[in-house]
Amino acid sequence: MTEINKLNTKEIPTWCPGCGNFLILAALKKAVSEMDLDPSEVVVVSGIGCSAGLPHWIESYGFHSIHGRAVPVATGIKLANHGLNVFVVSGDGDGYGIGLNHLIHAMRRNLDITYIGHDNKIYGLTLGQTSPTSDQGAKTVSTPNGSIELPINPLALGLASGATFIARGYAGNNTQLTDLIVKGIQHKGFALIDVFQPCVTLNKVNTFEFFNKRVYDLNKENHNTGDFNGAFSKVFEFGDRIPTGLFYQTQRDTYEADLPQLKEKPLIKHSINNDIEGLLEKYK
Repeated sequence: MTEINKLNTKEIPTWCPGCGNFLILAALKKAVSEMDLDPSEVVVVSGIGCSAGLPHWIESYGFHSIHGRAVPVATGIKLANHGLNVFVVSGDGDGYGIGLNHLIHAMRRNLDITYIGHDNKIYGLTLGQTSPTSDQGAKTVSTPNGSIELPINPLALGLASGATFIARGYAGNNTQLTDLIVKGIQHKGFALIDVFQPCVTLNKVNTFEFFNKRVYDLNKENHNTGDFNGAFSKVFEFGDRIPTGLFYQTQRDTYEADLPQLKEKPLIKHSINNDIEGLLEKYK
């Protein structure tokens, strides 16, 4: 192998051929490009799992964190410099499993973060165990007789937790997914975008063929994105027809907007006062 080929190998995603992650990466890149965002003002944070490699393959700042901890890392980045466009990319095991507690609190706080959930209904990196979004009855290496658990509904959870932008994309519809990511970036507040991302290696049920026959764009059917109750009823529709698109959007102050320390300028641009003598005097 030549030296140049060795170098190029570092830039090639390690996902399985045909993985839905390629399409999510393409949609995110296209969205950032369409909005003409400066790469130095974009940060992509991931946890652990197949999707977690994504920050390595996009020209921006990135942080590859530990399992389930992408959201608190992204929160710290956003509060340190709320002028940045901060994304979280996280799989259903990483974000809806071990990281679920962090996700719920970030949504209720309404941090201005765009969260892209790679939802393939399986643990991919560890070779095929049942995940929090696996359908009841799913046969996997950890549930050979079928899962007895009800799956988590990320969109219902987002609505109940106070996220102000709730959407669902599908990796097989790049145009719609790109548009949803653009809208999520433009939205001031927590944007939850759950994405059906077929795992071509380990999930032989929820395939591209499965979703191609079922998904439809609810925004083309006069869905009212300001109707909370209407959105709540739609997120439970999963059968012969599965809705995608923007389910719900509302506006309220972001967490950052209510912090007086950030009113004037980002925290990172504040001067640092190293004189702590006055503070120490209080404890003498």
